[in-house]
Amino acid sequence: MPLLDKVLIANRGEIALRVLRACKELDIPTVAVHSSADKDLMHVKLADETVCIGPPLSTESYLNVPAIISAAEVTRASAIHPGYGFLAENANFAEQVEKSGFTFIGPTAETIRLMGDKVSAIKAMKQAGVPTVPGSDGPLTADQDRTLAIARDIGYPVIVKAAAGGGGRGMRVVHNEAVLISSVEVTQSEAAAAFGSGVVYIEKFLQKPRHVEIQVLADGQGNAVTLGDRDCSLQRRHQKILEEAPAPGIPDEARREVAEACANACLEIGYRGAGTFEFLYEDGRFYFIEMNTRVQVEHPVTEMITGIDIVKEQLRIAAGLPLSFSQSDITFRGHAFECRINAEDPQNFLPSPGKVETFHAPGGFGVRVDSHLYDGYTVPPFYDSLIAKVITHGEDRGVALARMRQALDELVVEGIRTNTPLHRVLVRDAAFKKGGVSIHYLESKLED
Repeated sequence: MPLLDKVLIANRGEIALRVLRACKELDIPTVAVHSSADKDLMHVKLADETVCIGPPLSTESYLNVPAIISAAEVTRASAIHPGYGFLAENANFAEQVEKSGFTFIGPTAETIRLMGDKVSAIKAMKQAGVPTVPGSDGPLTADQDRTLAIARDIGYPVIVKAAAGGGGRGMRVVHNEAVLISSVEVTQSEAAAAFGSGVVYIEKFLQKPRHVEIQVLADGQGNAVTLGDRDCSLQRRHQKILEEAPAPGIPDEARREVAEACANACLEIGYRGAGTFEFLYEDGRFYFIEMNTRVQVEHPVTEMITGIDIVKEQLRIAAGLPLSFSQSDITFRGHAFECRINAEDPQNFLPSPGKVETFHAPGGFGVRVDSHLYDGYTVPPFYDSLIAKVITHGEDRGVALARMRQALDELVVEGIRTNTPLHRVLVRDAAFKKGGVSIHYLESKLED
């Protein structure tokens, strides 16, 4: 008997194929739901059953909760895997899935709500002993004198953030007191329009931090482990471009302390499934910024250095099984990189949908490619531009990086433009080769 009777994959592209492969390994039947534009996706061709859930627009297909629930009902699926993006961190969706009698492969709706609101998330993390950025310890009120006093206490520059924001939206840096109140009001208005909530808070703005995150797995039965850290500092407009594990140049003691705090926090909030604690790291200190209650795009680098299949563990946990290993069982081997290959112009970053005339994936020892591309596949214009992830592993950072340089040189995608030329420059960049660049490094480099 399989762990789960049948899993419906409520996503598309490379992550949908990644989930399908994990299900196949565990002998779990699969259902692929897709928009009318995605009938030729690789995982749709490979799934046991397929259901078209709507037209190309995400709002009418991949974000259409009734259509997804109906697809689960007609195919008699027992569980739904949301992947990442779309409905993966939508508490209402998780709630509807469970109320409809299906298993949601992820945390409870209550946990998603708790960690989805940055104010309540920071409060929960403080209580659990996770280091946080100095800030307002909750939402700002209409009391302007209080707001000014908080900012003076923190010290400028500060950053005003929307509690319901994400993806780099709903935030504004303030460098002096003269513009603080007006900046708060503008951010509140923008947040209300974009996210349906005008709640904002203030934090210390770190000048040149790195983005370092901790991968966790918890079974909701009193067991939680951390699978090490990742450095995701190479970003453009707050979107990650290239990731690596482990994060270079972090003292072992600081690494150990933050990992233990994250595992403890999982137990405190009753976390279930895979999740990621995201931090800013500066001057030897970690500062919690948010938790992602789903599998991450960059999870492969962690899999490469631990040998643990994170998606299979998600399925095992959803089936009600406790973690099959403890923290002491986890060993870290070598170093790994991931380059996100997007269908976009490498100069102006405009999307580049269209027909893939030729796709050749690199190979060799320590090389992995997660992609749904194949010769003749047409990249539609309706969705995120991510088309492939090139991952390399080596016994140390230098070997892994050398393999990535070779892998990128071998990669061929013809018919559409991709950001591969940018990656080829980055993996040869002197500062990046040294390790430890800040989250501002890539954008400053692109401006040169």
